Amino acid sequence: MPGTVGPTTGPSSGTTLRGSLRTAVVWSALRAAVDALARDGDRSLAVVDVGGGTGGFAVPLAELGHQVTVVDPSPDSLAALERRAAEAGVSGSVRAVQGDATDLDAHVGTQSADVVVCHSVLEVVDDPAAAVAAVAGVLRPGGVLSVLAAGRAAAAVARALSGRFDDAAHVLIDSDGRLGASDPLARRFGDDELVALLGAAGLQVEIVHGVRVFSDLVAGALLDDPAAGASLLALEQAVAERPEFRTLATQLHVLARR
Repeated sequence: MPGTVGPTTGPSSGTTLRGSLRTAVVWSALRAAVDALARDGDRSLAVVDVGGGTGGFAVPLAELGHQVTVVDPSPDSLAALERRAAEAGVSGSVRAVQGDATDLDAHVGTQSADVVVCHSVLEVVDDPAAAVAAVAGVLRPGGVLSVLAAGRAAAAVARALSGRFDDAAHVLIDSDGRLGASDPLARRFGDDELVALLGAAGLQVEIVHGVRVFSDLVAGALLDDPAAGASLLALEQAVAERPEFRTLATQLHVLARR
């Protein structure tokens, strides 16, 4: 059922409590959108997972009966994807393709996908606008796009709470929301920036979720109590769609439609 994260019903990182907190909101929203689209057409969907790596979302989507193509630049990640798909018994429903976000049409074809998953990609690519345009190009009319990207303000809050005040200040003044030259991310987004980026590519944003609003700020020791962890998970789901909490979200999740 939507919102349930486990080995066969959601991203495999959800087999731990910390993993559930990181993936539950995204999986719940994505699965609901995919299920609704599949019911409308009463068919298996063509899904493209851009930067899908080892298949954390691709394999669960294949387990739901959909055909998933993962396009990722890392051959090691794609090899791990193939092993994971084999272990789950869905090798025939998962295709691994080495490539980048900007050349999607060469790998999967224009307007070939019912669903595109683009998680943790826009904050690392050279040109996010070009990547979004490529994603939009492979979506069929009415197709659904799931985007997950790093949030700008949350990075400053997290650094300040850990005593890294100079890093927090740098995030606030940097045009891309970076911590500095050693930051592994090329950029972070505010929700308005992410919505504008998708809109410029002709995509209609339907909903924005705040992801990991509290879970990255909570001491790990608190999660030793399963009841506390379950309550925190429920809290994350409760605030995910409330705009006043998005600035605290480590990641922003957007569902859009072509």
